[in-house]
Amino acid sequence: MPGSLARPVAWGTVSSSSSAPGLSPITDAGPVSLCTRQPHVPADRLVAEMVPPPRFDSVRFSTYIPDPNQPSQTEAVGVLEGFATGLGGAHAVGGARRGFLGLGRSKAPKVPAGPRGVYLDGGYGVGKTHLLASLWHATPAEPALKAFGTFVELTNLVGALGFQQTVRTLSGHRLLCIDEFELDDPGDTVLVSTLLGKLVEAGVALAATSNTLPGKLGEGRFASADFLREIQGLSAHFRALRIDGEDYRHRGLPDAPAPYSDEQVTKAAYATEGASLDDFPHLLEHLAKVHPSRYGALTDGLKAVCLTDVGAVPDQSTALRLVVLADRLYDREVPVLASGLPFDRLFSEEMLNGGYRKKYFRAISRLTALARDAKRLVEPL
Repeated sequence: MPGSLARPVAWGTVSSSSSAPGLSPITDAGPVSLCTRQPHVPADRLVAEMVPPPRFDSVRFSTYIPDPNQPSQTEAVGVLEGFATGLGGAHAVGGARRGFLGLGRSKAPKVPAGPRGVYLDGGYGVGKTHLLASLWHATPAEPALKAFGTFVELTNLVGALGFQQTVRTLSGHRLLCIDEFELDDPGDTVLVSTLLGKLVEAGVALAATSNTLPGKLGEGRFASADFLREIQGLSAHFRALRIDGEDYRHRGLPDAPAPYSDEQVTKAAYATEGASLDDFPHLLEHLAKVHPSRYGALTDGLKAVCLTDVGAVPDQSTALRLVVLADRLYDREVPVLASGLPFDRLFSEEMLNGGYRKKYFRAISRLTALARDAKRLVEPL
């Protein structure tokens, strides 16, 4: 894959009523409405954006500070550094792709013996994503030959490209990192496991973290047995690295900041360059019209998201779409200013006790953090 696919500078993919078709500027006339945006994202952008999110651009193994009371953290860094070094000649560019298609098989590179994947097993707040992103940065290959994304982003990629095209697109990569491998959707788990099997055959190295299964949050913070069982035939390809540390999840959800008034939110939106302004119920309706793989493009150019009339999410399909949007905003560090209900009341008790509760907890935590970041829009220092 050409090196030009590595995080291009500009993409003409968003149409908005506040700008010319094919462009995505935020004009000086006032805030844009996300509900007027219809992103059209080319396939090469979806793949090119599979890199660590902006908040992990600068992380490295050297910036990970192990807890001196948790030797497993120091051990994990050493193992991952060695794993990255070992990938230097593991996948000759183009060679594995020929072997995978059955042409020129004698020229396919030899896959090193031993595990071709690592699984980072630990609780929330021990730095798994930091280490996963550090592995991506340390792997000696150009960015176009490495991919990094969440489990949801990977399933969205399959939905956008189709299974076979996704296999062809990723099979020439040196490394695929999957953050937050979801264990709560059997269908998606089988889909991704099948995909990973094809990629392993093509010589792609794998690294992953996962979420604890529903019902296991109070039974310990380690999920390697669940992960290895769910990926079935792939388990022999993974070495599990247990990363001990304090599990901040057991402290409970953080208190969400008190919402502002509609007037405050609207005034801040007009006063903030690069802000969007939307009525929350209308935004939820609009999300149903946009493929989740395009939610990143939906937020292109935004410096803040302002929402009025935030209320309880009406159903699970809508809730899961909101989770994806929250992830994309958090990755991009876009503050969220809102009126209505506080974010810790978005999801019903039934949702928070159901099979997708880990996703909802994550969305609340991330939106709460972004709401705290948005305080400066109303109350400048």
